[in-house]
Amino acid sequence: MSTIPMLLKEMEQEAQTTRKMLSIVPNDKYDWQPHKKSMTVQKLATHIAELPNWVTMAIHTDGLDFGEHPYEPSTINNTADLLKFFEESYENGRSNLAQANEEDFDKKWVLRNGDQVLLESTKGEIIRVAYSQTVHHRAQLGVFLRLLDIPIPGSYGPSADELGL
Repeated sequence: MSTIPMLLKEMEQEAQTTRKMLSIVPNDKYDWQPHKKSMTVQKLATHIAELPNWVTMAIHTDGLDFGEHPYEPSTINNTADLLKFFEESYENGRSNLAQANEEDFDKKWVLRNGDQVLLESTKGEIIRVAYSQTVHHRAQLGVFLRLLDIPIPGSYGPSADELGL
């Protein structure tokens, strides 16, 4: 199997798990945060929902400079809009990946803040970073929701909640 079909398969598998997690975010908890240094549920969930767009960015750009393009997250305050935003982001990333030229995956991609290089990698590696970021932040959201006593869906098998533990 070539790289693009493998990445598309993984993207769909992670999207299924991400949908489950995003769908249980309670509308009345978007401003909650477990610690003053933590993101709010709103910021974290919205970031998770936007991450498939990084696949498109990796494919069509040579990098991102926060010095020239400061990060401006979307503001979403309810779960219906969050899921809609995720589906749009997912379809954007998936369709661009499906049409990508695998030979471009070895080209350099740089994340920077002005002169400071934060990450230098290949476009293919940045696609995988987007997937890893999704899993990482989805796990954070799971902890946030657990602290709010919200039953958590399983990611790669049943959760303790689904097993009735």
